[in-house]
Amino acid sequence: MVEEAAHRLAGVVTRTPLEPNARLSSQVDARVWLKREDLQTVRSYKVRGAYNFIVQLDEGTRDRGVVCASAGNHAQGVAYACRRLGANGRVFVPGTTPRQKRQRIATLGGAHIEVIVVGETYEDAFAAANAEAERTGATLVPAFDDVRTVAGQGTVALEVIDQLGFTPDLMIVPVGGGGLIAGVASWAAERHPGMRIVGVEPAGAASMAAALSAGRSVPVDDLDSFVDGAAVRQAGFVTYPLVRDSGAELTSVTEGAICTEMLTMYQSDGIIAEPAGALATAALRDAVKIEPGQSVVCIVSGGNNDVSRYGEILERSLVHEGLKHYFLVGFPQEPGALRRFLDEVLGPDDDITRFEYIKRNSRETGPALIGIEVARASDLGGLLERLDHSPLQVERVEPGSPLFHFLL
Repeated sequence: MVEEAAHRLAGVVTRTPLEPNARLSSQVDARVWLKREDLQTVRSYKVRGAYNFIVQLDEGTRDRGVVCASAGNHAQGVAYACRRLGANGRVFVPGTTPRQKRQRIATLGGAHIEVIVVGETYEDAFAAANAEAERTGATLVPAFDDVRTVAGQGTVALEVIDQLGFTPDLMIVPVGGGGLIAGVASWAAERHPGMRIVGVEPAGAASMAAALSAGRSVPVDDLDSFVDGAAVRQAGFVTYPLVRDSGAELTSVTEGAICTEMLTMYQSDGIIAEPAGALATAALRDAVKIEPGQSVVCIVSGGNNDVSRYGEILERSLVHEGLKHYFLVGFPQEPGALRRFLDEVLGPDDDITRFEYIKRNSRETGPALIGIEVARASDLGGLLERLDHSPLQVERVEPGSPLFHFLL
């Protein structure tokens, strides 16, 4: 099915570059290539599955329209396919979908697409899209859970092998609902069984790992929606068995590590990746075992990132790297209290990046929320020691705590 999908997509989607990457190759002592799906027609591989699905609908079905649910990238693929094929569609996206993606959907679809924002998760959008399909008779275009979508996504692997001219030792694939890894891994198991496939999920949205552990597709209770292109609460009923039977491995990386990799890709490689687009390369740091000299392909799945998110991305990265820390400090309400804190507690290379103080005239102390950035992660020990020996009332805001989540 993947080969047939490749024929349908020929001349429709971009044959994206496969680029060697010196930084990552040096990092893991191997030969690393990046499959640049961020340079795809809609800046994401999702157009492959969406077009392969819609183009196979008969004319009467297509005339009744299509609907889809998406965190943004699948919707762009549907919008592009609808405009190219002359079909009309309505796309449902959750409120967490960046504005940049919403605008791109509307631009790509033109008069053929209506964008509707509903709920806060992909599941909310899917429920609305499903209800719309039942009400109107339009066809639901699955983001991942259909063999036609899966086959379209799998063409990424076929293209990689053709571009390389040989079978790599390892292909690292980002994982959300499982459409991409199901297509890549099932095709590779049949055509290139010697190639190792590793899927990478966000630690806060590891729905495929949950399915493999439970022996069936199950919902993830606590979903972190930050990696919006891969934050799916439940792996697909179609994709799960394909992944299970393919022999693919799974791992995960934290959202902070993903942010660090996004910034590194931008600064070192000139690549603007969205969070899901940095999943595969983020896993190279310590989540995937690679033998020296192996050939490795990482799929950069998308580049639809809203520039307004970079403040949060930088913040998460600093916390992950151990460079940013938060404290609740009780200051005595007397002149010079802050000056003593600066002189006695703050190190020479430490920097206050956030200071919120509430003065209360009826109390002897006033609470302050202080964010401190250290120059090196190893500087934290000295800072904590100075805080411990100071007369101030200090409580560290631990990463993962409810207050910390409020800050981020």
